[in-house]
Amino acid sequence: MLKIENLHASVGDKEILRGINLEVKPGEVHAIMGPNGSGKSTLASVIAGNEKFTVTQGSVSFMGEDLLDLPIEERSRKGLFIGFQYPVEIPGVSMANFMKIAVNEQRKYKGLEPLTAAQFLKMMREKSAIVELDPKLTSRAVNEGFSGGEKKKNEIFQMAMLEPKLSILDETDSGLDIDALRIVATGVTRLKREDNATVVITHYQRLLDYIVPDYVHILYKGQIIYSGDKSLALKLEKEGYDWLINDYKE
Repeated sequence: MLKIENLHASVGDKEILRGINLEVKPGEVHAIMGPNGSGKSTLASVIAGNEKFTVTQGSVSFMGEDLLDLPIEERSRKGLFIGFQYPVEIPGVSMANFMKIAVNEQRKYKGLEPLTAAQFLKMMREKSAIVELDPKLTSRAVNEGFSGGEKKKNEIFQMAMLEPKLSILDETDSGLDIDALRIVATGVTRLKREDNATVVITHYQRLLDYIVPDYVHILYKGQIIYSGDKSLALKLEKEGYDWLINDYKE
């Protein structure tokens, strides 16, 4: 589904990603962890198509196509979803209208008829229940005046509505209390299918109590320096990163 080979990326003259190799297959959940400044959010931004970052070497394929050649909107149409650490507000655009346009654009791309008003409202009720999103929020402007927890719930609600093939969640647990964390993470787990995949970028093992990864990767200085199963996250929680970093050789 997603295959990254020897990916290098920079901002200006500063190289941040220095040879990322990663393969994600359908049905899998991957967790990416690492110290601050290791390149985790940069990796998500490059996959999303953020023009701030320049890819200088390597390749990224998604569903067998060259992802780096695709414009941002085309990446989304093909089933890529990015959940960012700080969801943006869109004043003047209601959540309901925003999602109706997004969902019907996806359906148009797939050659399907747009949803009727009744079908769309039914879908919104069902998907908002997954993350216990207050129905009143769907009539408000996108993320405007939302709490941190509401913004994160809203992101997973959008993910549920769009039913992406691949979701990249960049520190979706940031700033969440324990109840909001449980709701958001449980929502992500409920959306898992055999034909989709999720990459979770996080600092904390606590998120992985709810979203159980098949693989855990440690990113440090722009490279994946170690991979393991879910037990790796537990070891990091107890021992930190020093035991890995001390053995790392550039």
